[in-house]
Amino acid sequence: MKNRPRILSDKPSLSGIPSQEEASLLLDQLELFKLVFDNFYNGIMVTDADGYILLFNKPYGEFLGMDPEQQIGKHCTEAVENSRMHIVGKTGIPEINQVQRIKGQDMIVQRIPLRKNGKVIAVFGHVMFKDVRDLGKLAKKLSHLESKIKFYEQELMNLRSTKYTLESIIGSSKAIQNLKKDALKATANNFPVLITGESGTGKELFSQAIHHASCRRLYPFVRINCAAIPKDLIESELFGYERGAFTGAKAEGKPGKFEIANRGTLFLDEIGDMPLEMQPKLLRVLEEKDFERLGGTRIIRSDFRVIAATNKNLDDLISQEKFRTDLFYRLNVIHLHIPPLRERREDILPLAGHLLEKMAQEATFSEVTVDPDAEKILVSYDWPGNVRELVNVLERALSSLEGDTILASDLPFHLRRTRERIPEPPIFFLRDEQFNAEKKAIIKALKETRNKSDAARKLGIHRTLLYKKMKKYQISYTD
Repeated sequence: MKNRPRILSDKPSLSGIPSQEEASLLLDQLELFKLVFDNFYNGIMVTDADGYILLFNKPYGEFLGMDPEQQIGKHCTEAVENSRMHIVGKTGIPEINQVQRIKGQDMIVQRIPLRKNGKVIAVFGHVMFKDVRDLGKLAKKLSHLESKIKFYEQELMNLRSTKYTLESIIGSSKAIQNLKKDALKATANNFPVLITGESGTGKELFSQAIHHASCRRLYPFVRINCAAIPKDLIESELFGYERGAFTGAKAEGKPGKFEIANRGTLFLDEIGDMPLEMQPKLLRVLEEKDFERLGGTRIIRSDFRVIAATNKNLDDLISQEKFRTDLFYRLNVIHLHIPPLRERREDILPLAGHLLEKMAQEATFSEVTVDPDAEKILVSYDWPGNVRELVNVLERALSSLEGDTILASDLPFHLRRTRERIPEPPIFFLRDEQFNAEKKAIIKALKETRNKSDAARKLGIHRTLLYKKMKKYQISYTD
């Protein structure tokens, strides 16, 4: 059996005088403590409560170029410049990680009061680093590591997070306000969402906003454009593949979109273009939430939420047998339809203002405004390309802008051409021409807006007055 170190008991002997064995143990312990004290890498000094040195280790003496034994009994301020051991002895307040200038070097020190029965009897001083430059090197390494971690965290968030939130959706129309409410409700559950609308209306914006406001926001938002991927590659993109699954496959294999979207959201854009032969496989994964990689045998489970979007009429595709009814029912649990800009003209100017502000910031322009005549052109245009076309028009206007106001002449010609001017009638036909012009204006506004409230707003009159004029001119129209 190995000899264990002998430890002196805290309990005194019955006689009060240590026995020979106890004295021997005491000497052994003192020798051990002295070895520890003098072999400690950093400098250590112990003073009484008034600052007079009781202990001074060899490394500290070597650093200061003095004999440790000769410092015993001296006041701390005589041995070490800028010492505060006596102050800590009086205040009883420890000073941790403080900077003390010694021999022209800044060092990090600890000053800790030692108490017995609640009274300070000594102060323990510890020079933690021989030179603060050592700490600086360590801090520099730590800072470098922290910056790396922040960079990787940001990169991970960029991969996983979304660019748009519900606050990013600009619009004051009733349609948009209702859509935002429905989108907010969708964030409280994990049901599939189907977003429909013309190209450029902002379907991906809504999908990202739903993901960002949901409990899945810390996990991946994975996009896949069903129309952009060739038919023979879409299966490997969705399910992934094992090594050697097919010619040209990566040696290490590749995870599919379903796998990457685990605990996050899978956005299937242009779902109407999903190949018919892939639709039953997609349906099965949506229902079972498990699949196998191409060339693999291992079942992979993935907890994802699916949001699908299309600019096509799925009812028409179903009737043409180009889209499966069962897949449609699986996707169409929560349905959001985004109306085109021409059906919500009150959103055009707020959108334009928001986009201009963003563009001006990115291009380091000053604040850019839109002239009233240019505003009228923007509102009266039908925007077949919706928000995407609006962005294009504003960017073109900014690229050639002189000054800080977009005028009607800065807008593309095809926008200005659509504003028809009513010719001024001869004075002898004034009453008839005024009658006809007003009637035509009302009919045109109703056709363009397909809504009486919007038509009244476009004409600059109250809805009640519009009803009176419709009755006057015998215009029959229902929203």
